[in-house]
Amino acid sequence: MRIDLNADVGESFGIYQMGEDEKLFLHITSANIACGFHAGDFNVMAATVKKAKEHGVAIGAHPAYPDLQGFGRRELKMSPREIYHSLIYQIGALKQFCEIEGVPLHHVKPHGALYNKAAESKIVAEAVAEAVYDSLPNGILFGLAGSELIQAGEKLGLKTASEAFTDRAYADDGKLASRELPNAVLKTYGEMVAQVREIVFNQRVKTVSGNWYSLKADTLCFHSDSENAAHHTAQIRKALEKEGVKVIHV
Repeated sequence: MRIDLNADVGESFGIYQMGEDEKLFLHITSANIACGFHAGDFNVMAATVKKAKEHGVAIGAHPAYPDLQGFGRRELKMSPREIYHSLIYQIGALKQFCEIEGVPLHHVKPHGALYNKAAESKIVAEAVAEAVYDSLPNGILFGLAGSELIQAGEKLGLKTASEAFTDRAYADDGKLASRELPNAVLKTYGEMVAQVREIVFNQRVKTVSGNWYSLKADTLCFHSDSENAAHHTAQIRKALEKEGVKVIHV
């Protein structure tokens, strides 16, 4: 049994610091680096690629809607072509930093509202998948397990990685519960490790209404801006490895 542990990183901007990137790199196997549209900037991108290289962590692009003020968590009205071009732009920028450092760009994972929209909208999912296929045809597309995005990627012949979340609650349809709902974000280690165990060993997750939703995950996501993110990641990795799970990038 094996699982990848990923985190959204590189989300600082200028003098503003975000997340526990330094500590997280000690425990994750894949890093999703912000590409400047929801967070991050050219200096942060360059530094984060170097850090990932130093720690042997697989590097992924984390493109988003162009929404710095909303941290990419607000859905924008964009045509499929606009979404496609915005992803080509963002993936290309991070890919160049990777080439300079002599490391491959391993995967692409959309961020925030774009991720959620691509999970449910076939049109948006196809635009995202097409951008990944055209810019990184041998890369891996990360998407919500059982979502339209995974289906769109597979249809194009992309490698895909089905993702589940350690710190987010789920709705009955398998989508992430809205952040506007109470308890949409899991905050304690106990809550997180219980959810992780169900996902990894039983291929299911308990929804906010108490029902079970079946899913199969290749990778688990941790959010670097969550409280005690690095500590929780370290503890969950230890718990998984103690039970014989091999933690390795997809």
